Amino acid sequence: MPVVSVSMPAELIDRLDAHATEHDYTGRSEVVRESARTLLTEFDDERFVDESLAGVVTVFYDFGTQHVERRVTELRHEHDADIASNDHSHVADYCVDCFVLESDLEAISTFVGKLRAIEDVETVDYSLVPLESIGQLQDA
Repeated sequence: MPVVSVSMPAELIDRLDAHATEHDYTGRSEVVRESARTLLTEFDDERFVDESLAGVVTVFYDFGTQHVERRVTELRHEHDADIASNDHSHVADYCVDCFVLESDLEAISTFVGKLRAIEDVETVDYSLVPLESIGQLQDA
C-alpha cells in the first residue's frame, strides 16, 4: 500500500491517536483511511440525485481571522445564485456564518467542500432536505 505523508497540528494528532485507541483501530492510519472514505462518499446519496434541495450550512471560525472572513465572503458571491439567505453572527470568540441554499446536490457539495478547504475554518456542518418533501408530513 502506498504511503502518504500528512502534516497536521500536534493537538489533532493527539485526538487522532486517542480516537484510534478508544475505538480499537489498528492505528492512526486506519482512522485516516476511514475518514477519507467517509469524506469522499458523504455526498453519494442516491436519494438526493436530481432533487431540488434546501441546504443549511454553518461555518465556525475564530473571531478576527480576516482572511477567513474574506474568503467566506468571496464564496458567498461566487455561489450567489444558490444562496437564499446568509447570516453572520458571533458566538463566544467565534464568527458563525449560516447559509441557506436552494440548489442541487452537486452545487451544495461544492460549496461545503470549498468552505472546508479554507485554512483556519474550525468546522463546517450542514443538513439537506429535498424541497418536494417539505410539507408532506403535514398532509399525511
